[in-house]
Amino acid sequence: MSEKTKGEELKERLFRKRKNGWEEISEIEKENIFKFSDEYIYFLNHCKTEREAAKFAKEMLLKNNFKDIREVTSLSAGDKVFYINRDKSVYAAVIGTDALEGGLNILGAHIDSPRLDLKPNPLYEDSGFAYFKTHYYGGIKKYQWTTIPIAIHGVIVKPNGEKVTINIGEDENDPIFTITDLLPHLAMEQMDKKIKEAIPGENLNLLIGSIPYADEKVTEKIKLNILKILNEKYGMTEIDFVSSEIELVPAFKARSLGFDKSMVASYGQDDRVCAYTTIRSILEINLPKKTSVCILSDKEEIGSVGNTGMESHVFDTFVSELLNKSGVNKPNLLEKVFCNSKMLSADVDAGLDPIYASVSESNNAAFLGQGIGLNKYTGARGKSGASDANAEYVAKVRGIFENANVPYQVSELGKVDVGGGGTIAYILANKGIDVIDCGVPVLSMHAPYEVTSKFDIYAAYRGYKAFLDN
Repeated sequence: MSEKTKGEELKERLFRKRKNGWEEISEIEKENIFKFSDEYIYFLNHCKTEREAAKFAKEMLLKNNFKDIREVTSLSAGDKVFYINRDKSVYAAVIGTDALEGGLNILGAHIDSPRLDLKPNPLYEDSGFAYFKTHYYGGIKKYQWTTIPIAIHGVIVKPNGEKVTINIGEDENDPIFTITDLLPHLAMEQMDKKIKEAIPGENLNLLIGSIPYADEKVTEKIKLNILKILNEKYGMTEIDFVSSEIELVPAFKARSLGFDKSMVASYGQDDRVCAYTTIRSILEINLPKKTSVCILSDKEEIGSVGNTGMESHVFDTFVSELLNKSGVNKPNLLEKVFCNSKMLSADVDAGLDPIYASVSESNNAAFLGQGIGLNKYTGARGKSGASDANAEYVAKVRGIFENANVPYQVSELGKVDVGGGGTIAYILANKGIDVIDCGVPVLSMHAPYEVTSKFDIYAAYRGYKAFLDN
């Protein structure tokens, strides 16, 4: 074997190395990755809405000795607490040995995903069919939601406080639902349109039945038959739709993808892949130096608005309670805590898809199988809407990952001027927190079936844990 030239040695020492992570792991580590991914797939199949994810997270927290902060009168190092905000967002903390004034280590993911919601008055009948009218939530390609199996998840809340949970289409014995589309033989005009205009939002109507109620004297017999079924099963009438939150999600199961089972295919991996790895990470933190905090937020896909979104002050209230029950709160301390805090905004990144490589700049793209992705900034065009992490903080996160031997890559969200996006990072940065986006690369983001690498999922879990534990 010939000796390396001086140039080869210099290149090896100076160039940034990018490798497929699967090439360098042991069989034991591979087994750990696959075991962790099986548990993640179970989570995906049981958590297709933000309410279901919040409930699952709560159960995990309780099993791992976390307590509802409302039931705790005082806090000291090692205590574990959480707060569930309106069943749709979650905040959890493990109290550290250092004073809270010195800041927190925060992981923040979101548990809502693009979907279809029912309109307040959704049920109608037309030409022998019953339908639900929908309103899409978040950034979707509308054509992707036609002719696929759809499940119905959600809650109906009655004026007396009774809450009815709905989950239809996931069990093999359940019916499924679908949104129809034109046959190609009659779709010439449709196919001449721009792709974003081919399926109008008002046409995303869910087909739900076709048998009429057997009574010649009534009109809208099919609608009546559907209401009869719903009344018998859930005790509801048509007016109950107005106080419901019913979401339509793909009925696809989360599965391993590929002959080698190296990837995960599932709905909702944006951002439940980071939410799951976030909650798993904090469960394994016991007595950190800095207090560890986990956020699972709602409404990120529509701007983080509302009282369950990150723009609300509920997270501030949670941190204030940590200060109150630690017996250290005083005027302006909350702001000081935030200014001394560090955060990973745990949100997914766009993975480079070689079929659509033209939208990415390969030197600054995230690749599946190369580890957790760091985005110094997101935004659009001239970094509009980005928090843009400073170099000192990027170096700190690099150091944490490198010391823990966590594989990572640094990327941008596509080519300049091609598009853009955002996360909750800027909201926490506005509080004075050092923050950088850090998540798992995804193919087919926002589609009904998204793809991730099991290697990257496990790298995220390890990276998040190392960050909380530093």
